[in-house]
Amino acid sequence: MLAIFKREIQSFFTSPIAYLVIGLFLVLNGLFLWVFKGPYNIFEYGFADLSNFFQLVPWVFLFLIPAITMKSFSEERKLGTLELLFIKPLSLSQTVLGKFFGTLVLGIIALLPTFIYVHAINELGATVGNLDMGPVIGSYTGTLFLMSCYTAIGIFASTLSENQIVAFIIGVVLCFLLFYGFEGLASLFESGQAALTVQSFGMKHHFDSISLGMLDTRDLLYFISLSAFFLFLTWQQLKNMNR
Repeated sequence: MLAIFKREIQSFFTSPIAYLVIGLFLVLNGLFLWVFKGPYNIFEYGFADLSNFFQLVPWVFLFLIPAITMKSFSEERKLGTLELLFIKPLSLSQTVLGKFFGTLVLGIIALLPTFIYVHAINELGATVGNLDMGPVIGSYTGTLFLMSCYTAIGIFASTLSENQIVAFIIGVVLCFLLFYGFEGLASLFESGQAALTVQSFGMKHHFDSISLGMLDTRDLLYFISLSAFFLFLTWQQLKNMNR
């Protein structure tokens, strides 16, 4: 697994992909938060917190992470190197996990510079140092778990086609449906309990819950289970290809 992990990291940083993804992520967030006027602009929002940033991040990553993962197995299939992975002294699970953690680390690296926002908001408040760190820590934790789900979904999507664009589109659609699809479906129900039940199947519901600063085991188990489910589907898909 470590060999695949190192290979993924190396492939990202020996090409423009990593720098493009990290730069694009930071530029998009910076423009929406500090420059463009609108609902995400921190100066127009009027409150010294990072809630706008964490409302924006899931949507930015919804496109960027599938863009990173689309080549994970699609490129291997197109170049004919997937068979080489099968004959290496590595199990399929190690291959899948190596690619998963390699991509996830790139997402984490992209997220690290945003800690500057925490310092900036902390200084911009009417009372310096009055930023409530509970929701901030919860939101960053929720973002990490959300990224892990997006990554697992994107890697699975890359096994479905050797065309990277097709893999990207499938990844984006699956991520969108699982993040926001159940929210839209819940709006069709009049009963509050029925709507809440439907919402609980979506990632947004659990992400919003963690973002409040409360680390509920149900939310953590949801993200872990969803990531594990799509990693299992990836493993199963590769196993079928290897027959």
